[in-house]
Amino acid sequence: MLYIYNSLTRKKDKFVPRNGKKVKIYVCGITPYDTTHLGHAFTYVFFDILVRYLKHKEYDVIYTQNVTDIDDDVLKRAKEENRDWIELGNFWTDRFLKDMKLLNVLPPNNYVKATESITLMIRIIRVLIDKGLAYKKDGNVYFEVKKFKDYGKLSKFDKRQMEILLRERGGNPDDSLKKNPLDFLLWQKSKKNEPLWKSPWPASPKTRASRGGGKGRPGWHIECSAMIKKYLGDQIDIHGGGRDLIFPHHESEIAQSESFTNKKPFVKFWIHTSMVLYQGEKMAKSLGNLIMVSDLLKSYRANEIRWLLLSHHYRVPWEFNYEEIIEVQKKVRLVMSKLRHSGNDLSRTARMTNNKMRQFESFMDDDLNTPQALNFISDLAKKPNLTPTLLKCLSILGIEF
Repeated sequence: MLYIYNSLTRKKDKFVPRNGKKVKIYVCGITPYDTTHLGHAFTYVFFDILVRYLKHKEYDVIYTQNVTDIDDDVLKRAKEENRDWIELGNFWTDRFLKDMKLLNVLPPNNYVKATESITLMIRIIRVLIDKGLAYKKDGNVYFEVKKFKDYGKLSKFDKRQMEILLRERGGNPDDSLKKNPLDFLLWQKSKKNEPLWKSPWPASPKTRASRGGGKGRPGWHIECSAMIKKYLGDQIDIHGGGRDLIFPHHESEIAQSESFTNKKPFVKFWIHTSMVLYQGEKMAKSLGNLIMVSDLLKSYRANEIRWLLLSHHYRVPWEFNYEEIIEVQKKVRLVMSKLRHSGNDLSRTARMTNNKMRQFESFMDDDLNTPQALNFISDLAKKPNLTPTLLKCLSILGIEF
C-alpha cells in the first residue's frame, strides 16, 4: 500500500483516491519568463515519477499541469526586453517543454494556459462576490480572508508569518484598497500598456467604463482554481508544486475554491517538493545562482541528470555540486554495463525476480523513497539473471536504456 506525505495533515497518509482507481492530479507549472533550471526539473521529474508509479499500480491517472502565461513577472520581463508578452511566454514555454522531453518527462494529459480560462475565472469571482466573500474596490476584486475561517489550515502560519511571506512572494499587504492585509486579489485593473480583458468591475462608477464593465486581468491564485475546475472538476486527489507555493498560493486556492463549491474539500493530498540550492542559497532567478537544464544536458546524459535528481528525496532540501553528478555518472555506467552484457539470460529466476520487484515497490510505497530505490537498483545490477526486474524498475523511474 502506497503512503504519501500530505502537507495538509503533516503525516504520511495511506493513498486512497476519491473515486476507486481514478486519480486526478494537478501540478502548478512554470511562469514562462526565463529558462528552466535544476530546481524546476527536481519538481517536474518527481511528479513524473509519481504519475509513472501510480500507473504501475494500475491507477487511471488524469494529470493536468498549467503554465501561468499572464503574470506580473512575465509582463515585467517583456517590458524590460521590449518584447510582446505572448511571444515571450510562448518562447520560454517551448524551451521548458523541450527540456522536459529531453529529461524523459512524460507530457501531462492536459497542459493548459491560464489565459484559456479567463471566462471561468470571472464566473467564479462573480459567485464569490454574490456570496459576500469577495469585495470590489476601484476596479480590483479581493477575497476577504476573514470570511474563510480555515484560512491557514495548509500552511499553519500565524498572521505575522503570513504577512512576511506575502511581502516576499509577490503580494502586497500594504495595499490601501484592502480591508485586511491578507486579503488577496482575485481580479486587478490593468495598468497602461498591459493586457486586459473585459470584466463586470469598472475602476470607478463615475467613468464611462461603468456602463459596460471594466478592463483588467486575473490575480495569480484564481487562475489555478479555474483551470482545476475546468479540466478536473471541483475536487481532486493530488495537488502539487514546490514548497514555496504553500503560502500564499495554495492556501489561497483552498479558500476561494472551497468557498465557491460550498465547502467541498478541494484537495485530498497536498504534495510539495523541497528546494534545490547552489552556492549556499536556494536556486532562484532573482539570485542568479542557476544551474540550467539545457547547460547540464551539454555535458551529461538525461539518465544521469534524472538519477542525480532522484538520489535526493523530494521532501529534503539539497545543494547541487559537480562532484556528485560525476559520482552519479559512475553508477549509471555500471548499470549500463550490466545491461549491455546481460544478453538474453532473462527468465530462469522468475520467482526471485518477483521478490525483488516487491522489494523495489516497498521503497516506493514509503513516500516515493527514490534514493533507496536507486540504491536497490545499483545492488540489483551486481546480481546475475535479474535483467527483467532491473529494466522494469528503471522504466518506472523514467531511466531508459
